[in-house]
Amino acid sequence: MFRALLLLLSVVASTSYAAEKPNVLFIAVDDLNHWIGHLKRNDQTTTPNLDRLASWGVSFERAYCAAPACNPSRAALMSGMRPSTTGVYNNPHDYRPHIKSELTLNSYYRANGYRVTGAGKIYHGRFERPEDWDEYFKKKDVQDIGAFSKSNYNGVTWSVLKGDDDVVTDYFTVNYCIDELQRKSRDKPFFLACGIYRPHMPWSVPKKYFDMHPLADIRLPPYREDDLEDIPPAGVRTAKPQGDHKKIREGNAWKEAVQAYLASVTYADTQLGRLLDAFETSGQKENTIVVLWGDHGWHLGEKHHWRKFALWEEATRAPLMWVVPGMTPKGMISSRTVDFMSIYPTLCELTGLEKPEHLDGVSITPLLKNPTADWDRPALTTQGINQHAVRTERWRYIRYKDGSEELYDHDTDPYEWTNLASKKQHAALKHQLAAWMPETEKPEVARSK
Repeated sequence: MFRALLLLLSVVASTSYAAEKPNVLFIAVDDLNHWIGHLKRNDQTTTPNLDRLASWGVSFERAYCAAPACNPSRAALMSGMRPSTTGVYNNPHDYRPHIKSELTLNSYYRANGYRVTGAGKIYHGRFERPEDWDEYFKKKDVQDIGAFSKSNYNGVTWSVLKGDDDVVTDYFTVNYCIDELQRKSRDKPFFLACGIYRPHMPWSVPKKYFDMHPLADIRLPPYREDDLEDIPPAGVRTAKPQGDHKKIREGNAWKEAVQAYLASVTYADTQLGRLLDAFETSGQKENTIVVLWGDHGWHLGEKHHWRKFALWEEATRAPLMWVVPGMTPKGMISSRTVDFMSIYPTLCELTGLEKPEHLDGVSITPLLKNPTADWDRPALTTQGINQHAVRTERWRYIRYKDGSEELYDHDTDPYEWTNLASKKQHAALKHQLAAWMPETEKPEVARSK
């Protein structure tokens, strides 16, 4: 009888944390722009599982990165500090000497009693601190069984792979996360980070994903030949029209590149589907917050530009989805403008943790409760020191370090074809938007060799 009572008390103790602290399933998808079914930016995309996750909670159609490059975006999101605060502006900037371990999101949850584990790409691959996790899955080398074809245009690369899903590392990243979700014994709430690498280049996925997007059906994104004529030289230098775009057009490979990106998005979506299936059967769904984010957007020829590394809409806009049991309404899309600096403080508020003083962002919990609530805070994106974009629901204002500007009215110009910055009637608006840019900026940190 006494042993039975002890057993009962131990079971209660091992599960009582669930009533006090919700779990966190933290999902990142690399280089995923807003070509997602439910966001209706591009109807060629096939993303049933991203759409499924969105149907469980709130998705933001105007969500923006802190920086349009992998390393500074992730360093900002995971530390809660903008590039202007840390000096980490670009991919070669090693954040680790400049962002203390205890300030990062994963370390903060670990210090507050969570089992913190992860797999795949959460931080930029060159700059990892595995010691800050209870466990981090070591990247698995996949078997190379070859490709039907390979393409390379100025470094924009893709391959039609032989084999099935397990010829791409993401398959094993998700396997690890599935195992974590299905753990039988828990004495702590969990913070589980799953970093899916596709659709990051190379866009190399099995042939069946290319077949889902037949080349004959591919349509190019909206595009104007004269798009760069009204933007300042700093913007033209960003686009590099004589680089990637020229090579892809000379090779008559624009549609092939779009097909490869779409195929990689669908591959990533399929891996997400495996994770969501396991989550639904894990018994943890009713006490787990889910947040999914992309680290930045991606251009596929819009404004004569490829990749990220720009302050325009396509490079800065990425998915953001939240599922909070008992809070988020199902299947709602918020049109409010947010940026990813909101993720750290929002998670703290939702899980009852004190928000650290170093955070630059604010919680968006009011929008999770009511996606149409009033919200007057714009999104801010930084690309290098003293170069920023401010995005409201209607406007995008860009100011480069030489003082040159771009201004776009998204009510009438959703693809940013007409730069209004020189119009005198917008002087007061530009001044108002510029007030959201940092007053002081930390110099760039040393570049990693």
